[in-house]
Amino acid sequence: MKKKGCLGCLGFLLSFGIIFLIALVFLVTRDGGTDKLMSKLVEKRLTEYQPLVESELEKYGLKDYTPLLLGIMYQESNGRGNDPMQSSESNGLSRNEIEEPEQSIEQGVAHFYDMYSYAQKKGVDLDTVIQSYNMGPGYIDYVASNGQKHTEELAKEFSKIQVEKNPDVYKCGGDTNNFRYPYCYGDYTYSEKVNERTLTVKEWIGNSATADANQS
Repeated sequence: MKKKGCLGCLGFLLSFGIIFLIALVFLVTRDGGTDKLMSKLVEKRLTEYQPLVESELEKYGLKDYTPLLLGIMYQESNGRGNDPMQSSESNGLSRNEIEEPEQSIEQGVAHFYDMYSYAQKKGVDLDTVIQSYNMGPGYIDYVASNGQKHTEELAKEFSKIQVEKNPDVYKCGGDTNNFRYPYCYGDYTYSEKVNERTLTVKEWIGNSATADANQS
């Protein structure tokens, strides 16, 4: 009888555990809970990198662009991995070859500074700088010769030119359903996406600053 009682208890515990897991999944997924959880994880990663990004930008006198660089990190990697700024290729390396986040941020900020400085000389707008983080300095030259202001149409045109130069390289992995196809060099929506993410980062930083002030 004792054995039966123990088995009954085990069955009850297993049933309770299953019900608990179902309830937990329901709570997490209800009202976009999964998205909120993921957003919180990204926020945690980016705000942890904020001091390092800010410090690197300060070397170039560009500290005010901290939210923007975190917005770029958000777009590039959600703050994940060893190369959160995805800056390996801008340093002449293979993708994700950088293995230290600190080095990734150092190179990412240096790359942004190079694009920013060149854009200043060419008299183009900040959106062109952002887009050139993705497409390189050639895009700055292209915009400078076509109105000096970034547009999605100019980004498409520039991408198409690069694709025509190297069609075997820039082919979206052969996926014609890729939203970029046939503009497979870079991401012609990059600047828009980064600007959206930068606004989110500014909210996070503001909320964090308010919380810190309240705790003081």
